[in-house]
Amino acid sequence: MATPRNRGQSKRRNGPALRAVRNFGSAGTKRYVDVRLTQRRLFLCLAALVALAALTSACGGGTDASAAPNDSPLANYAGSGLSFSHPAAWKAYEPVRPTVALHFNPLVYLSTQPVDAPCSTKGNTTTCGFPVDSLQPGGVLVTWETNGLLAMDLGPGRQIQVGGHPATRQEKTGGECRRIGADETIDVAVETSPLPSALTYFTACLRGPGLAEAEKSVDALLASTKFTSS
Repeated sequence: MATPRNRGQSKRRNGPALRAVRNFGSAGTKRYVDVRLTQRRLFLCLAALVALAALTSACGGGTDASAAPNDSPLANYAGSGLSFSHPAAWKAYEPVRPTVALHFNPLVYLSTQPVDAPCSTKGNTTTCGFPVDSLQPGGVLVTWETNGLLAMDLGPGRQIQVGGHPATRQEKTGGECRRIGADETIDVAVETSPLPSALTYFTACLRGPGLAEAEKSVDALLASTKFTSS
């Protein structure tokens, strides 16, 4: 239990602090002090924000840096009479050709996942489809092939050039690639020899998310394509 002397010392320690509050005087003086304190707080907050912005910029952060394009590494393919560049994540596969003669000749497959043989034979019947049963989310499948049938024209589609050759391009929501779960099909027919002739066909099956980026990669692939034989 504290003695009366101790209680007196306690009052003396608290005294100056209490007197400091009373010495503010009138309400006007107190408002003046409050305003000065508020201005100081605002200044400190603004200084902290400026410092934070400078640090974020120096570290490469912020909206502009995050919105900057991040190009995927590329790989090159050359074989089967053509060459092109493609995202390294799209692995190239040599097609497993069927043992029977068909009306088409697969040249190369590209995919973000492993592929299988596109054809199966039962008895005297051979059926062919895609070399992927089901595209995974964000998946891509690209096929290049030639058609053994003579074509009189390129068929419908937007007129483009691929490797310096006339071509047509069609983009469809779903399309034939819907069978393997794709959201979009891009078909390109290329006149690699004067018509009438067999055409070279490019098909890209794309599944979201990331369709916009996949489309840009397809555009870049086609722009880089060169045919080494006709």
